Amino acid sequence: MVDRNDPIAFDTHDSPKGVGIHAMEVYFPRTAVKQTELEKHMGQKEGKFTIGLGQSNMAFCNDLEDINSVCMTAVMNLLEKYNIAPTDIGRLEVGTETIIDKSKSVKTTLTQLFTAHGNFDLEGVDNINACYGGTAALLNTMSWVESSAYDGRYGLVVCGDIAVYEDGPARPTGGCAAVAMLIGRDAPLVLGAVRASHFEDAYDFYKPNLSSEYPTVFGHESNVCYLRALDGCYQRFSAKYKALYKKAFHLGEVDHVVLHSPYNKLVKKSGARMLYNDFMKNPDLPVFKKQDADLTKFKSMLMENTYEDKEVEKTFVELAKPMYATKVQPSVFLPQELGNSYTASMYTGLLSLLHSWHKPRPGAQVDTDDMAKGKNVLLFSYGSGLAATLFSVKCVGPTGHIAQAANLDERLEGRKFVSPEEFNATLKDRETKYGKFNWEPSSDPSQLYPGTYHLAKVDEHGRRSYKRTPVSPSRVSINYGRQAFHARMPGRSMHSFAAPSCILMTPRSTTRPSLSAIKHQGALPHQQQHRALATPTQAVAGAAARRMVAQCMRIMTR
Repeated sequence: MVDRNDPIAFDTHDSPKGVGIHAMEVYFPRTAVKQTELEKHMGQKEGKFTIGLGQSNMAFCNDLEDINSVCMTAVMNLLEKYNIAPTDIGRLEVGTETIIDKSKSVKTTLTQLFTAHGNFDLEGVDNINACYGGTAALLNTMSWVESSAYDGRYGLVVCGDIAVYEDGPARPTGGCAAVAMLIGRDAPLVLGAVRASHFEDAYDFYKPNLSSEYPTVFGHESNVCYLRALDGCYQRFSAKYKALYKKAFHLGEVDHVVLHSPYNKLVKKSGARMLYNDFMKNPDLPVFKKQDADLTKFKSMLMENTYEDKEVEKTFVELAKPMYATKVQPSVFLPQELGNSYTASMYTGLLSLLHSWHKPRPGAQVDTDDMAKGKNVLLFSYGSGLAATLFSVKCVGPTGHIAQAANLDERLEGRKFVSPEEFNATLKDRETKYGKFNWEPSSDPSQLYPGTYHLAKVDEHGRRSYKRTPVSPSRVSINYGRQAFHARMPGRSMHSFAAPSCILMTPRSTTRPSLSAIKHQGALPHQQQHRALATPTQAVAGAAARRMVAQCMRIMTR
């Protein structure tokens, strides 16, 4: 939990309630294919996918997994790793473009993880617009936590996709992952005060064939749309930043940049495009004065005429190399290893950045949480069709627990790499079963990661049921108990709370607790909360008590 008296954390224009990200978890399938082997299999020259696209490996899943199971695994892993009670979630929102039902949302399937604990009070549904849905879900949930409708519980956002392409040149740009994020007040990663968006009507990537998982893609046009949206967002963000902070914005104002990553080469071009925007606004910045190349000729060019200009691209990609190495490179680890995960792509980048902050350094004994504190991160989210937003988060508290719980290196080591032939056969098998009724998966669940949800059956009416593989007894678990997520901070603004134990343990009591009792009562440890809310009747009463406490908190802090 962030110390709200810390001037580094709260001497800022950012959210006065410290709304942001408390925890993150990523799920990716165990099966993967190497891009080097795909190059050979598809008859491409060496480096076509590894250098040309900038990708290393690609995650994919067989008939055991669908978008419901992938998101279920990410959500349950987060709750278990961070010891969060399902009853402590008040909003659950999903971002995805992987559609298996034209009416029933992924979110409603996820609710079974919460209703089993008596929690039926969960706002939010699915957000759909290509790769942008995850960001829409995140911003919606942030707004809920900041709003008068907030009931004191956490919001939970999950964004995930299974990205697959028909046999052809686009197939190596697939991937799969889901990222779950715990949203609340007094968070270590706080949403910045400035954000800017760019929306327009485009047909660069879309899925008009509802009988197939595969999209219709115009690759070159999609790249231009991406860069055009980036320009629009960056220019509006800069103008809003200047209006708020009374100084010009440029890349020197942020420590890191995380970009939506269909493939890494586009990320490099996008970082260079941001630098090009800086040049067009302020050519006198030191980074441009040190450059030997004559940049003045670019100043007279219309920006809309430069998207396909190879000289502009090459010049600024070269110029951006030092910036890319320090600001962007730390965030590309998972996107290069997993491939494009659509709505989850940018958030796998953010988790990669946190991983890089806290990665052990041989021979060095440093407080990585202290080193990361105060860092500003710029994030660009893009979804075809098109929708884009540029926003920022600031690290104001410890984030080492997120890297520890994610345990990326060990989990990536546990992947099972298969041949390109098996990869293609798996996608062919998915094709034959997509949209079909009355079937059961033929793949072996024992080959999945421990603790993975998987499809058990699709019945004759298209209803899906799921099972879970056993959880590993040696999995990483972070237990904060009273000292973090649910801790009281006497004498400080009480933006976070858990319901008093007197209410939870006596759910049928009609006695209204006093304000002083509410103000000073400590929170229950998570295990006690689970026991106290063991039945639906108790859980409903506990949720009502939480809402009453939240109302009292708002009255006391006015």
